Amino acid sequence: MSNIVCFGEVLWDVFPSHKKIGGAPLNVAIRLQSLDNKVSIISSVGVDEKGDEIINFVKKNNINVDDLQVSKDLKTGKVKVMLNDKGSASYNIMFPRAWDNIQLTENAKKITASADAFVFGSLVARDETSRNTLYELLKIAKYKIFDVNLREPYYTTEVLNHLMQEADFIKFNDDEIFEISKTLNSKKHSLEHNIKFIAKLTNTKSICVTKGRHGAILYYNDIFYYNSGYQIEVKDTVGAGDSFLASLINKLLKDIEPQKAIDFACAVGAIVAGSEGANPEIKKEDIDKFIAS
Repeated sequence: MSNIVCFGEVLWDVFPSHKKIGGAPLNVAIRLQSLDNKVSIISSVGVDEKGDEIINFVKKNNINVDDLQVSKDLKTGKVKVMLNDKGSASYNIMFPRAWDNIQLTENAKKITASADAFVFGSLVARDETSRNTLYELLKIAKYKIFDVNLREPYYTTEVLNHLMQEADFIKFNDDEIFEISKTLNSKKHSLEHNIKFIAKLTNTKSICVTKGRHGAILYYNDIFYYNSGYQIEVKDTVGAGDSFLASLINKLLKDIEPQKAIDFACAVGAIVAGSEGANPEIKKEDIDKFIAS
C-alpha cells in the first residue's frame, strides 16, 4: 500500500443531461484508493450545498479530507462539459472557484512530506494562491507526479516549464507533448524523440504519453514500453486519462514490471471511457477479464 497525496481541483462536471463530481486530482485519488492505497486530497470547496456534497462523497470513498479546505469567499468548482458524437469532451471551466484559493497549511505540509508520492496537475496553477501553495509543497514532496492538463486560457509556458522541472514523472497526452515541445523549440517529429527531448530538458526520468484509443507510450529508466490500446465503445472520455494515470502509478510504485503496468493502465482507461462519468466502479476481476479478452 502506497501513501499518496493528490493536489488540485475538486468540482462538479455538468453534462447536458446530468452532473457528476470530478476534477482530475480527485478522479486520480478515487481510482488510487480503489486500488488499495492510502490517499489524501488537498483542495478547497465553497460554503454551499455542492461543496458539502463533494466532502461527503470524498469521505464515502475513504479518502482523507483533513486538508479539503472550505473557502468563505469562493463557490465550489463547476465545469460545463460538452460531448461530441464520438464521446470526446470539451470544457468550460468556471473561474474563479474555491480550488483557486488552496491555502498552505501546516497539515498540508505534513501529509505531503510523509507521502510516498505527490500528484498534481497544471490547471490548479492558473491562479496565484493555489499556484504558490503548490510551489511550496513541491519543495518538500518526495516523489512528484505531474499530470499535464492543458485547458486554454489557463496555462503559460513559464509555469509549465517550472512544473516539469520539479517533476519526477510527467504524464501528457499526445497533443500536449507536441504543443509543449514545439514551444520549447523541439525540431523533432516523433513521439519518442519528443519524449527524450522533454526528459533531457527537464531531467525527468519517467514520462508517459497517452494516445486515446491508440493506447500509450511509457518511457521508464531509459526504456520505451508500448500498449496499442483496447477496443471499446466510447460513452464519454471524461476521467479516462485520470484513471489511466492512477492505475499506472499504482503499479509502478509497487515495483510491477513496466509493461504489465502500462497494459493494466490502458485497460482501466478504456473501461472508464466505455462507462458514464469519470469514476465508475471497476472490480479487479473485470479488469483481468477485459485484458484477457
